[in-house]
Amino acid sequence: MIDLYSMATPNGHKVHIMLEECGLPYRVHHIDIGEGDQFKPEFLQISPNNKIPAIVDPNGPDGKPMSLFESGAILVYLGSKVDKFLGHTDREKFTVLQWLMFQMGGLGPMLGQAHHFRIYAPEKIDYAYNRYTNEAKRLYGVMDKQLATQAYLAGDDYTIADIACFPWTRSWKNQGIEWADYPHVKRWFDIISERPAVQRGVEVLTSLRKPLVNDKAMSILFGATQYEKR
Repeated sequence: MIDLYSMATPNGHKVHIMLEECGLPYRVHHIDIGEGDQFKPEFLQISPNNKIPAIVDPNGPDGKPMSLFESGAILVYLGSKVDKFLGHTDREKFTVLQWLMFQMGGLGPMLGQAHHFRIYAPEKIDYAYNRYTNEAKRLYGVMDKQLATQAYLAGDDYTIADIACFPWTRSWKNQGIEWADYPHVKRWFDIISERPAVQRGVEVLTSLRKPLVNDKAMSILFGATQYEKR
C-alpha cells in the first residue's frame, strides 16, 4: 500500500491520476498547505522541499521502503513500477521525458505564476499579469501545434506527459485561455477528461480543498512563513 501525501492541486492531481491509472493501492494523507502542514518535521523528512505531492512506497526497487518527492519523479517511478505510460522504445521514452520536462520546467511553473498574479497577488501588477498571461497563451500554442498531428503530446499513446500536463489545463479560465484559440488542446483535453481513472483521480481530496485567500494561508504560502529557515 503506497502512502500518498497530497492535496487537491494540479501537481497533486498528477499523482492521484497516475495511481488510479496504474491500479496501485494507495492510502491518502491530506497535507493542508494553507494550514502549514507542509512544514511539519515528519513531512519534511519525506519532502525536504516542503511541497506536495510525495509518496512512500513500502516495496521499493530493492524491497525496502522508498520515499519520493517531486511529481515528475513520482510519475516516472510509478510508470516504471507497472511498466506503463512511459513509451516502449528508447526513442519513445525520451520523447515522453522531453514533454514531461516541458511540463515540469515550463507549463507548471509559468501557469502557477499566472494563477498567482491573476488571482492571489494582493495587488494587481499589470506587467506581471500580462507577462504570465501571455506566457500561458504561448505554452498552450506549443501544445496545440504538437497535438495538431498526433493524438497525445508524446505521440499516439497516452503517457505520463499527458498525465502531467492535463491537471494544469483544468484551470484554463484562470489562466486567461479561450478554448477556441487552441482547438487541438481542447480535443486532447476532452478525450483525457473522459478516462475513468482521470475522473476518479481529480476527485481525490477535492472535498477537503478550501480557498487559499485568507490572511493565514497567504502568509504561509507567499509570506514570511514560506521563507523561514528549517
